Amino acid sequence: MSTTMRLKRMGTKKRPYYRIVVQDNRIATTSKTIDEVGSYRPVESENQVTLDDAKVKAWISKGVVVTPTVKSLLNGKGISLDRKQG
Repeated sequence: MSTTMRLKRMGTKKRPYYRIVVQDNRIATTSKTIDEVGSYRPVESENQVTLDDAKVKAWISKGVVVTPTVKSLLNGKGISLDRKQG
């Protein structure tokens, strides 16, 4: 099973927010997720990105594929995408 770390859109019309989730890449983005590792709220001016650093690092070390948008959010928070064991 190939997994991807990507955004899952939530919220209402004109007020979106996204959950950063780990999901099987063969199913739709609105379907069941494996794990939720954070959230992204682009409308808010403060605290736009919240992450569980331990979960993110654990999934990256397991070899999860990160989408370009999530990669830029992680880089903004200072999380490296090196796949080091441990």
